[in-house]
Amino acid sequence: MSQLDDIDRRIGTRIRIERESRGWSLTELAERSNVSRAMIHKVERGESSPTATLLAKLSGAFSLSMSALMARAEMHQGRFLKRGDQPVWIDPQTGYERRHVSPKSDLPLDLVRVELPAGTEVPMPASAFAFMRQLIWVLEGELVFFEGDTSHGMSAGDCLELGPPTDCVFRNESERPCIYAVILLRNS
Repeated sequence: MSQLDDIDRRIGTRIRIERESRGWSLTELAERSNVSRAMIHKVERGESSPTATLLAKLSGAFSLSMSALMARAEMHQGRFLKRGDQPVWIDPQTGYERRHVSPKSDLPLDLVRVELPAGTEVPMPASAFAFMRQLIWVLEGELVFFEGDTSHGMSAGDCLELGPPTDCVFRNESERPCIYAVILLRNS
C-alpha cells in the first residue's frame, strides 16, 4: 500500500469515526455536508480519494477545520515532527499538495504548507472557515485569493488574514507552482 493510499484510508476511517461519534447516519452527514451519501460511503471505505473541496464540506459539517480533521487522521501527539514524518495529502482532482508541518499538540494552531500547481484553483466553502481564524502567507509564486466577491492578488512575502467566513477560492493563474503557508488558529 502506498503512503497516499494509506492516508486516504486513514482519512476515510476518521470521517466514519467522526460521523459515528455524533450518532449520525450516512444520510444525515450527506444532508449536513451537501455531499452525496454514496460518495461519503466510498470515502469512508477508502474506495475513493477525497478532493479538497469534499474534505472542506465534511469538516465543516463536523464543526472542524479541514486541518483539524486531517490532523486527527494523520498524526500522533508530540512536540517534534520531522519533515519525513509530516503527513502529505494530494488532491486527486487538482494535484494540490498539502503538508501538515506543525506537530499535533495542545496549541490552538496548525501550520500547513500548500503547493498549488500552475493554472489550478481550489474552491473552499464558508463552512471550512467557520471555526477558526486563518492567515495565508505566500512563500513562492503568485496566488489570487477570492474571499467572497473580493479578490486579493498575492506575491511572495504577502500575508492575508481572512475575514468572516465566506466561500473562497485559491487560484494560481501563473505558469509556476505557488507555495503558501496556511496558519490556522482554532477557536476555543
